[in-house]
Amino acid sequence: MVKIRIYVEGGGDQHALKSKCRAGFRMFFEKVLPQGRMPSIIACGSRNKAFSYFCTAIKQHRNAFCVLLVDSESPIRNSANRWDHLKERDNWNKPDGANEENIHFMVQCMESWFIADKECLAFFFGQGFNVNAIPDNPNIEAVSKADIFNGLKNSSRNTKTKGKYGKGSHSFDILSKISPAKVREASEHADILLRILEEKNK
Repeated sequence: MVKIRIYVEGGGDQHALKSKCRAGFRMFFEKVLPQGRMPSIIACGSRNKAFSYFCTAIKQHRNAFCVLLVDSESPIRNSANRWDHLKERDNWNKPDGANEENIHFMVQCMESWFIADKECLAFFFGQGFNVNAIPDNPNIEAVSKADIFNGLKNSSRNTKTKGKYGKGSHSFDILSKISPAKVREASEHADILLRILEEKNK
């Protein structure tokens, strides 16, 4: 079994939020991967920092399997490989030693995963949550980032305890609770990520 290190976009610049980011992803992956074989989650803050840390890691941690996990920010063309998408969108060049297995996307953003599990959202926000405001496309990757955020805010604006969705206050708590099975069913790229992590853990 190879050691896995995941460099994830998220957590901002605050230590407490980065800690919540690590915990959220760890609890999400714990529902898929065997106990005692959890990847190391490195919450990098910004998208550019995540790429920078990953480029350094793939040189320094040659015996580990390093993964860069970022929002795609936009749809991914069927004809494009994942590194081509980053070159086109961010002008990032694939570092030496990396291949398609090392780069993965939350399409089109982390919050896209949330709408795959509407039951979890309804339970999390509780009284006043309006599930009908959540985009209803079963292919969550086809829903724009703007529509995702609008749906989360509109569905939760009248909730009694949690209040309107806020990225810092709610996102990683929700991530820790959603069903990976539902996410991978609704997102091709989430399924690709989880299948590769499962294979690396054999």
